[in-house]
Amino acid sequence: MTVLQILWAATPTPTPTPIDDNLVTPGVVGFLVTLAVILATILLLVDMNRRTRRVRYRAEIAERLDAEEAAEAAARDDEAERP
Repeated sequence: MTVLQILWAATPTPTPTPIDDNLVTPGVVGFLVTLAVILATILLLVDMNRRTRRVRYRAEIAERLDAEEAAEAAARDDEAERP
């Protein structure tokens, strides 16, 4: 037990030092990095939205064309069956 007491007594306790608030803030560099990340995120979201919309429009057009082709094929079949 005495060894633990000696080690405990020998361990110094740190005293708090005054902190300068200007040294612990992110500053201009932190602000610019955060702004760059925000702008990149916004640009990526806009681009993703544009690409998703384009794919959806292409799918809608393909469905319309398929429906028109099916209607034309059905009309041709009806005409061919009539005497």
